[in-house]
Amino acid sequence: MARLLVIDSNSIMNRAFYANPDFTTSTGLHTGAVYGFMNMLLRIREDIAPDYIVAAFDRPGKTFRHDEYEDYKAGRKGMPDELAQQFPVIKELLSYFAVDILEIDGFEADDVIGTLSLQAEEDGDEVFVLSGDRDTLQLASKLTKVVITKKGVSQTEVYDHDRFVEVFGITPTQFIDVKGLMGDASDNIKGVPGIGEKTAFKLITEYGSIENLLMNLDSITQKKLKENLTEYREDAIFSKRLATIIRTAPVDIDLTKLRSQEAYDIDNIRRMFSELQFKSLLDKFKAEPAKEETAPLPSEFTAIDSPSELAALEGKFKKGDLVALSFDIRQSMMLTERDVTSVYVASDKGDYAISLSFIMSDGKALGILKDFLEDEEIRKVCFNVKDAYTTLRSHGIELKGVVFDANLAAYLLDPADGKLSLKDLALKNIESFTLTEGAEGRVNETRGLHSLYEKLGKAIEEAGLRELLFDVEMPLTFILSDMEIEGFRVDGRMLDTLGDRFRKDIAGMEKEIFELAGETFNIASPKQLGVILFEKLDLPATKKTKTGYSTNAEVLESLRDKHPIISRIMLYRQLTKIYSTYIEGLKAAIDTDGKIHSNFNQTLATTGRLSSTEPNLQNIPIRTEMGREIRKVFIPDKEGDLLVSADYSQIELRVLAHIAGDENMIEAFNNDIDIHRKTASEVFNVPLDEVTPLQRSNAKAVNFGIVYGISDFSLSGDLGITRKEAGEYIRIYFERYPKVKKYLEDIVEVARQNGYVTTIMNRKRYIPEVNDRNKIVQAAGVRLAMNSPIQGSAADIIKVAMVKVYNALRERNLKSKLILQVHDELILNVPAEELDEVQKLVTSEMEHALDLKVELKAEGSYGSTWYEA
Repeated sequence: MARLLVIDSNSIMNRAFYANPDFTTSTGLHTGAVYGFMNMLLRIREDIAPDYIVAAFDRPGKTFRHDEYEDYKAGRKGMPDELAQQFPVIKELLSYFAVDILEIDGFEADDVIGTLSLQAEEDGDEVFVLSGDRDTLQLASKLTKVVITKKGVSQTEVYDHDRFVEVFGITPTQFIDVKGLMGDASDNIKGVPGIGEKTAFKLITEYGSIENLLMNLDSITQKKLKENLTEYREDAIFSKRLATIIRTAPVDIDLTKLRSQEAYDIDNIRRMFSELQFKSLLDKFKAEPAKEETAPLPSEFTAIDSPSELAALEGKFKKGDLVALSFDIRQSMMLTERDVTSVYVASDKGDYAISLSFIMSDGKALGILKDFLEDEEIRKVCFNVKDAYTTLRSHGIELKGVVFDANLAAYLLDPADGKLSLKDLALKNIESFTLTEGAEGRVNETRGLHSLYEKLGKAIEEAGLRELLFDVEMPLTFILSDMEIEGFRVDGRMLDTLGDRFRKDIAGMEKEIFELAGETFNIASPKQLGVILFEKLDLPATKKTKTGYSTNAEVLESLRDKHPIISRIMLYRQLTKIYSTYIEGLKAAIDTDGKIHSNFNQTLATTGRLSSTEPNLQNIPIRTEMGREIRKVFIPDKEGDLLVSADYSQIELRVLAHIAGDENMIEAFNNDIDIHRKTASEVFNVPLDEVTPLQRSNAKAVNFGIVYGISDFSLSGDLGITRKEAGEYIRIYFERYPKVKKYLEDIVEVARQNGYVTTIMNRKRYIPEVNDRNKIVQAAGVRLAMNSPIQGSAADIIKVAMVKVYNALRERNLKSKLILQVHDELILNVPAEELDEVQKLVTSEMEHALDLKVELKAEGSYGSTWYEA
């Protein structure tokens, strides 16, 4: 007995399209439906292990049902273009999975499935039908199991004949009669007016079929039901015929000649998953055993597992040699637990897989490795070299001679590629790249770095990204490693004290909430909180979900003035979030040296900004005093040191003035005029010295809103004014700064034409959303197009500043060190005796990072805690 899986492909694609986010690749291809479909396919292949798979598709054009009933499916919306463009993609992928595709003119996919399943049953084969449409339940039998997707395509229910009878109380074929009575609005099948699903099931359970029901209308006691069945009896029978899946369609297929699931094309599957940027599917698929022979590698490699074997590396490479290096690294939140476990070397003088488990305890072997890795004359091509810098330095090895980081190059060419592994990057860029496992596979990936160096290096030159890569991003990699190693000292006792205080405040707030509610309950449970607020206290409910009342921040904000319990709940949520994330979370991250060694990521943010993880030190709250308190626990490295904070003043507005070339704005900045006060003077038509604090505050909202493409609707909400007034503010603003308006219009058009925008230093950001048919998505894309060059250029500037500050500190042999970057702010640990010199140095280097049409301004301060600084 063979096992056949038949997929109702249009149904699954449709389900996946509406269930998944609207994923797009950097080239603008929509992929959400394909992603959902493939997730489901991989899951069901694993669950049922079919011998053969057939994917049935609807053919475009009319079917025999349209010939019988002209209005069949009339009124149904056409397929969105975003979904239609994904069908060729899924069909190509399915062909690589050894899935046979079947579609027949004049018939729907359901009819193909019905015919195929019947043929398989007659041969004694077991059939699984995967669908998102309950119509296919009529096919359930002893040998055919119908798998219905739920919650999009994330869950399934399986029905054979017995299971269907158990759940619905009728047979699968009687389900056609139910459909005939109740109709189907999505297919425009009429049914009988007044009969819904519940009544239809009840009638067929009692009478067995529509025909028998119509022969026994005298026994129907409900007057209106009897009248409708009498009047619409022909519609009922006709609707049943339309709802019946045909099982005699002209399906010309020999089941024994379907492609075996043993024959799928792993290389093309991985290539397409890489092109579609399905990283999670790539990771999932690589865990599956290879089901086809893999061609042997073009050359051998030497596995080095002992100190004596490492001698082969001694003196092997000379000045000017180019070697590719990659590393296996054990990651951890704790710096002391991070380590390099293996080094892979690929060159025209030999390939090596070096296990480091023995080397670190052998002085001679460590010396050989150190000499090789620290030799600046040996040119090295790497991938994500920052982690290697950090972990090797814990063993006294400073990796030198790195001329290219393929991860950084890929990120600059397309930010989405910064998240790819070396293997996936090679799959995407190297046609001849083959997949293998273990050390052999890692050597093969490392060998691929030579091709990536050539291909990506050429693309970097053509894109005008040479300066950004070699003068900014690559030097910054070593600086970030230095910052990770240096770490940020934490006052453990202060953290404990803050923790005690927060626990006490949380307990007090709980008590107040319980008193106002008149009972105790779980405040963290939205369901219990909803009952208290909207049933017991009878507050107006604005939103309701499937699981109960919505109690999200937006809902609570709308109720703030309705009951004193609301402000307490909002404060309780703030307290508990800060406590769990920044007190307990920071405690867990303190290493044995009393410091937190955050991991800085250079290739994650599409804006070009750096990010911080494990823990995220860039996200320490600053808007509330409670949040700012957390900064008190961050202290200098040792007694006598201070923390210096330096940040840019209005960096994004200055960048906007430069990019737009607006003389009015440039003049204001270069004459050191308060830009918010000047804007207030212009917008509200008052002299500069008569601008009120409120007017300046409102003008500030306009200034920063313009940078983010704010609408009159959003601005009116922010300022609490009418939409008309907000629109007038924006109109006057653009009148005073006309080139800003022109820049914003022009950059959106650039994004639409090119698919991307660039920063001052040519950093790209792809914005496919700007051409999306969905107006909401398109509007978001327009805002991204307006802001990305500004935000990205600000990211370029702070990175250049970090390189300049770091180099200046080293050139002057100062002991001060960069320890953190938070967007437009740099934090340094500074010995007291170096304070004056370092403050001047840092602000000067920041202000001269790039030569713009406007002067950059940096402001510095210091203190004995981050809070004070």
